[in-house]
Amino acid sequence: MNPLIQQLTEKGPVLTDGAWGTEFQKMGLASGGIADIWNLDRPEWVEQVARSYVEAGSRIILTNTFRANRIALASHGLGEKVRELNRAGAEISRRASRNQASVFASIGPSGKLLIVGEVSAEDLRAAFFEQARALAEGGADALVIETMSDLTEAIIALEAARETGLPVVVSMVFDSGKNHDRTLTGLTPEQAAEALAAHGADVIGANCGQGIENFIEICRRLKAATKRPIWIKPNAGLPELAGDQVIYNTTPAAFASHIGALLEAGADFVGGCCGTDPRFVRALSHAMYATKSDVVR
Repeated sequence: MNPLIQQLTEKGPVLTDGAWGTEFQKMGLASGGIADIWNLDRPEWVEQVARSYVEAGSRIILTNTFRANRIALASHGLGEKVRELNRAGAEISRRASRNQASVFASIGPSGKLLIVGEVSAEDLRAAFFEQARALAEGGADALVIETMSDLTEAIIALEAARETGLPVVVSMVFDSGKNHDRTLTGLTPEQAAEALAAHGADVIGANCGQGIENFIEICRRLKAATKRPIWIKPNAGLPELAGDQVIYNTTPAAFASHIGALLEAGADFVGGCCGTDPRFVRALSHAMYATKSDVVR
């Protein structure tokens, strides 16, 4: 096991952070807007979100770099700002951590489909390596390849990220199929875990797509399929439209009520994705203490 991952998990499950995108939307980010540019335009706002999670009890915080690969940025005319945006994102989270939390930098999908030829494997590899290298330069402790639906793209990103020498988490989205337990491309948790472990992922997990109650069985299946630690970040339920606003109706208390079952299922890293915020992190922290007094450090 990677030394950092071992150090973080040796005393029990680790509390990560909550959503970033939905927090930025509360601050005025337009629907469809790209939050990553705020690393340069509004760094104090980004740092405010990061710090709010540290203050809520997160022992790991991510970075505002989810869409900061060259391919995704190009559609917004920002393709030449990859290094600048990613270095700034890592540096902002590093400042916000105040040495109380580790910084696991976020790498999201390209937004292009490899399977239909919208992008080549070579271009993906180059884009992910460029981003990973900039995040490492900015001071990230580890990299999180997250919200992946295509295993091939996830593996390309993983191989590129591993070249930095940092530990790498790979987190897939399981929200498709009859039982909502497959990726968009039909992959099961077992298939994902086995393939990602074989390609050297240090931590394997699931995020986004659905609410926490549906992650329990996915977590259990991931845990049974690999010896790697498991990373889990569910949404605050499914989004609903209220007029022109997207809302998530799950409360922090309801979200945290599932933590015992999730830990029993084998989660090693727990946090939230879309719709969660510092209140959810505090609720998780309290529930984790109540479940086992020494699981949060």
